[in-house]
Amino acid sequence: MNIHIKNGLVVDPLGKQQIEADVFIEGNRITGLGKTPDHFRADETIDASGHWVMPGLVDCQARLREPGQTHKGNIASETRAASANGITSLCLPPDTQPVIDNTAVVELIHHSNAKAGHRCHIYTIGALSRGLEGEQLGNMASLQASGSIAFSNADRPFINNLVQRRAMEYAAGLDVLVIIQPRDNDLYGNGCAHESAISTRLGLPAIPEAAETAALAKDIELVVQTGARTHFGQLSCARSVEMIRQAKTSGLPISADCAMHQLFLTDFDIGEFDTAKLTIPPLRSQHDRQALRDAVADGTIDCICSDHQPHEVDAKLRPFPSAEPGISSLDTLLPLALRLVQEKLLPLPELIACLTINPARIFGLPAGQIACGEIADIIIVNPDEHYICKARDFLSRGKNTAFEGWDFNGRVKKTIVAGQLVFG
Repeated sequence: MNIHIKNGLVVDPLGKQQIEADVFIEGNRITGLGKTPDHFRADETIDASGHWVMPGLVDCQARLREPGQTHKGNIASETRAASANGITSLCLPPDTQPVIDNTAVVELIHHSNAKAGHRCHIYTIGALSRGLEGEQLGNMASLQASGSIAFSNADRPFINNLVQRRAMEYAAGLDVLVIIQPRDNDLYGNGCAHESAISTRLGLPAIPEAAETAALAKDIELVVQTGARTHFGQLSCARSVEMIRQAKTSGLPISADCAMHQLFLTDFDIGEFDTAKLTIPPLRSQHDRQALRDAVADGTIDCICSDHQPHEVDAKLRPFPSAEPGISSLDTLLPLALRLVQEKLLPLPELIACLTINPARIFGLPAGQIACGEIADIIIVNPDEHYICKARDFLSRGKNTAFEGWDFNGRVKKTIVAGQLVFG
C-alpha cells in the first residue's frame, strides 16, 4: 500500500524537533517527508490534523508469556495491546519456558507472531548460558545467526564470576550486545520490598540497595576486563546511576535503562500491602526516583522500558511476600511518557527518543525514526484526548496495573507497522 499522512505534526527524536510535514509511505518504507515523491499515488490518505506523527515505540524489555505461561498472556494478546498503544518493536528476554537458548524456540516465537498477524516486530534476546542455569555458555553464534539481537541471563545468577566473564568474552568476540540486570541473589534473599522504614513498619523482608549496586560494581569491572558492549537493564537506585555515569565518563561501552514505573512510584506507594505495586527490582525511595529522573534528563539512562509482566488475577491476590512481582505496562507506557513531558522532565522529541531512536541504536534495530528510506513504523497520536486509566479497558491479558484511576492525556489513534495499518 501507498499511504499519505497529511497535516500532522511530525515528532523527530533524532533531530530533536517537531515539524509540520506530510509523510509518504510506499510498500514498507518511508519515501517522502514534506515533499511528494515522484509518481506517488496514494492508496489511502490519513488526515492527521491536530495529531502528532511519531516513530513507533521500541520497548527493550517486555515479557509476552509465550511460550510457557499462556494463562498470563500470549503473543497474540500482547502484540494486540502493544500495537494499540503505539509500540511497534518488542524485545523479549530469554526467560521463557522453554528458555530462548536454541534456534527452535526463536523460530517458534516468530511463527507465533506471524500467525497472530505480525502486529509488531518481535526481537529475541538469547540466553547467555544454557537453560539460564549459569553453568555452561549459551549457543550464541547459532542464536545470533537465527536473529537474536543480544544476550542476557535475565535475572538468573551465574554459578560464579568466571563463567560470567567467559560468557562476556564470547559475546565480545561475536560483537553482540550483553544485557545485564545487576542482581546479587544472596543480598536479595527472599526480599520483596525496598529496605527502608516502610518495609520495617510493614514487616516485609527487605531488599537493600547493595543487592543491585554490589552486583553492578562487579559487572562494570567485567566490562573493563572483557570489552563487551553491555546494556544494564531496569536500574532502580541513585547509587547505580552514579556508577553508570562514572563508567560512561571513563569511556566504557555501556548503556542503561530503567522501567517506566520507577519514574513515578516509590516504596511509599505500597501502602497497606498493595500487591499491584510489587515489583522486582522493588520500588525504591523518593531520592532514588528523583535520581532516575535526573539520569533520564541528562542522558545517563539512555532508554525507558515497559518491563511488561502480565499476570492472571490470582497471582496478585496472595499475601504480599508470596504474590508474583510485575506490572502489566504496555497499555500505560506512552501515556506515562507524555506525563513526563507535561511535568517538564524533557521536551517531547527528547523524551520520545528514550522510547525510539535510543533503544533502536543500542540494540541495532531498524526502527526509531521518521526519515526517507526508513522502515515505515509510524504512530499517530491525539495529544488532547483525556481518559482515566482502567485495567478493564486494557487489551493486554494482564490487568495488573499500578496506575488504576490515573488521569492520562494522549491516545494512539493509528499504528502502522512496516507500511501496514495494524491498528485504527
